[in-house]
Amino acid sequence: MYILDLTRELYNAALQERRDAWRKAGKSVALYEQMRLLGEVKAARPEYREVYAQVLQETLKRLDRAFQGFFSRLKRGEKPGYPRFKGRGWWDSFTFPQVVRGGCWVGPGKPLGNGKVKVPGVGHVRMKQHRPLEGVPKTFSIKRSAGCWYAVYVCEVQVQPLPPSENAVGIDLGLSHFVATSEGETFAPPKAYRKAEARLKRTQRSLSKKRRASNRRRKLKERLARQHRKVANQRRDFHHKLARKLVNQYGTIVHEDLNTSGLARSRLAKGVLDAGWASFISILSAKAASAGRRVVAVRPHGTSQICPECGSIRKKELSERIHACGCGCVLDRDVAAAKVILALGLDGALGDGQRVAASA
Repeated sequence: MYILDLTRELYNAALQERRDAWRKAGKSVALYEQMRLLGEVKAARPEYREVYAQVLQETLKRLDRAFQGFFSRLKRGEKPGYPRFKGRGWWDSFTFPQVVRGGCWVGPGKPLGNGKVKVPGVGHVRMKQHRPLEGVPKTFSIKRSAGCWYAVYVCEVQVQPLPPSENAVGIDLGLSHFVATSEGETFAPPKAYRKAEARLKRTQRSLSKKRRASNRRRKLKERLARQHRKVANQRRDFHHKLARKLVNQYGTIVHEDLNTSGLARSRLAKGVLDAGWASFISILSAKAASAGRRVVAVRPHGTSQICPECGSIRKKELSERIHACGCGCVLDRDVAAAKVILALGLDGALGDGQRVAASA
């Protein structure tokens, strides 16, 4: 779509302007200074007149957000990551930032009721609408992913809290069980990547043998992207369904505050990334907030070594999957850890009234 090329070109030109201004004069170019020059851009390049004005403004805001992220990371002492120029393969969406004004739809992205959607600058485009829109649409984006085009709506909806619940649960995240609850329930990991790994490997091997810039390489690249998209969709679907089940059932959910970025650099990296714990916790927290539920994070250190009944510490190897304590407590290792996590997230009391320190 030519709008993608024009917005990408505008982003790169605005980035070059900021770089040159700082390098030559030590001056920072503000967002609104660049937005005021859009009229001159349209005069010099008539093709930009056909692009919806707010799409061009949103492109410049996108660059400004990239610089804000750069400066905030710099202040925190993290790796800053200076904004980069976007090549054709790294610019896949444009956004109409305001679709409803004063309670009325002002044009961009309005479903027409005949299986089509109105896209300014493009016309009426056929769309397969998966479900009716809820709430008030705020933005409308056109996104390209793995050779397919998507219409993405961001809507503002009213919070719909669930009935209050006194039920509380601790959950232990792992690789043998994706989630083990303090109630003794376990959920197997989806292993979406593991199941597709052989197919992905074959496609990647074929892709590496194709001549660069050839049509066969382009088609194989799209096929590989579709396969990766399917893996991501399967993982995300599992996360959403499990998070919804937990939020509907419990009023308080306690989980470990895992250092997933650190674990992703260990020998367990492939399994950790395939499980997607950080994504699951993010989805769980969002669903809990909208439903009026509470999510509590506790330190993970030592939770699998503590007995949930007597509070004694029993060192176990990673391969040891059963917790057996001298007090007579015999449980699945992950279920035992989930009970300890629940105690840490609530009042710290274990099964027989013993207490576990929050730093355990």
